[in-house]
Amino acid sequence: MLYPMNISELSVAEVAQQQAMMALLEDEIHQAGGAIPFDHYMELALYAPGLGYYVSGAHKFGKGGDFVTAPEISPYFGCCLAHQCHQVLERAQPQILEFGAGTGIMAAQILAELDELEPGRAVSYLILELSPELQQRQRQTLQEQIPQLSDRVEWITEVPQGFSGVVLANEVLDAMPVHVFRRTPQGLEEQWVSMQEPELKLLWRPAQEELGREVAVIEQEVGELAPGYVSEVNLRLAPWLQMLGERLAQAVVLLIDYGYTRQEYYHRQRNMGTLICHYRHQAHEDVLVRPGLQDITASVDFSAVAGAAEKAGLHVLGFSSQANFLFGCGLETLLAASNPDAVEQHLVAMQGVKQLILPTAMGERFKVMALEKGLDMSLCGFGT
Repeated sequence: MLYPMNISELSVAEVAQQQAMMALLEDEIHQAGGAIPFDHYMELALYAPGLGYYVSGAHKFGKGGDFVTAPEISPYFGCCLAHQCHQVLERAQPQILEFGAGTGIMAAQILAELDELEPGRAVSYLILELSPELQQRQRQTLQEQIPQLSDRVEWITEVPQGFSGVVLANEVLDAMPVHVFRRTPQGLEEQWVSMQEPELKLLWRPAQEELGREVAVIEQEVGELAPGYVSEVNLRLAPWLQMLGERLAQAVVLLIDYGYTRQEYYHRQRNMGTLICHYRHQAHEDVLVRPGLQDITASVDFSAVAGAAEKAGLHVLGFSSQANFLFGCGLETLLAASNPDAVEQHLVAMQGVKQLILPTAMGERFKVMALEKGLDMSLCGFGT
């Protein structure tokens, strides 16, 4: 049986997961003739039923997991989002749909703040979550945080046709599988994953046609990439946005993630791409170690998001840094309500907010993009 590196770090359950995952990968690679494209490897590592990182029972979020997200850092994140949702819901149906709700803490924050803003208004909250383990954690969080509002939450498996309301995707796009490419003097190459027992190996092959077309578009905008330049392209982004464009009726979509515009993403100095792994609050670049037990992410090309959205019938309403978006949603007013005489509580609140807004933390690295269909309006989060 095949084992990952550093197996001594793993629990009995994690060793069993690795054995099953490596057997799955070995079979997939064998069935494909000896290698699979990197995006398929990433898909299996993150989403293989029962084994992938986002669908297994592993503890992922918060201090005891592999990383901490914005709503876990500070409740002000969810409160600010609630203010933006409230503005949109005055024009649309009182519904919110969240992709991949993590621990459920953001849903709890938003529903609680909306109830403060407009008591008694029943806003339904849909969570599209495929992991049974995470669904259970979300139910527990909601029962603990907002027991009086938890009955407003429903779990679904696909976006409803004709949805009207707000769609939220916080750190969703970065977890989409990506293709990895390399520019060489001989042409464009694509990364594949093979197996040389007992280890997985990366190799390069001539790029497939669809990837080649996308990289050609990128080079038309940023200039020809230098030989040896390595980066990623998310070919699954356009179909995902096309699905939203077909199913939404009147809605605003808020995409929150770390990423860049195309000129920044494919800057000549960012010549080794943006892939990063997270395991027990440590970041590293070894994408082949512990498949299914570690997170694998790539930064978001927001120019690609905007272009694909327009083709899908969705229109860009705003694009901003996370810091500017939160201030636009009333962060300063919310902070003013914090009592400085409650010293310890006030300091904790301020520390959390600093993580959300400082350029050296999440404030500039994370971006917010708003898309709309059938709901052209000004949004407070973008200063309009």
